[in-house]
Amino acid sequence: MMDAYHLAKWLHILCSTVLFGTGIGTAFQMVWAMQTGKVETVHSVASGVVVADWLFTTPAGILQPVTGVWLAHTAGYSLAEPWLLLTYLAYILAFACWLPVVFLQIQIRDLAAIALDEGTPLPDLAKRKFRLWFLLGWPAFGLLVGVYGLMIVKPSFGF
Repeated sequence: MMDAYHLAKWLHILCSTVLFGTGIGTAFQMVWAMQTGKVETVHSVASGVVVADWLFTTPAGILQPVTGVWLAHTAGYSLAEPWLLLTYLAYILAFACWLPVVFLQIQIRDLAAIALDEGTPLPDLAKRKFRLWFLLGWPAFGLLVGVYGLMIVKPSFGF
């Protein structure tokens, strides 16, 4: 049986793996689908990406900070450690990028559904929304990579 520290650590690592892995996987699929230019593919993949975000990314994204605080507390860290404060900030900023991405991919899915029903090409609006979706994904990705770095290094800032 695991003690509280190891349970918190296991859940934290599991959540981060799901959050990061699902994010990269769905991003790759969405980029791949959009590059085909095929309305059917875009609709199908965007539909799957929306479902994956609700089933995997959202729960992991909610549990990640909960398990992180639990882990830090159980390990004896002050929750006001400078490296933890940077982690909170980076996570909040990543979430601020991710939230509009969720709505954009829903809109892309819906625009592709309309085009599919009408037998028309993917509208330019969907392509513009995808470009914004793509641009918002990069800072979120970079911020989460930074969070991983902070978790491993736990830098001391000496102030």
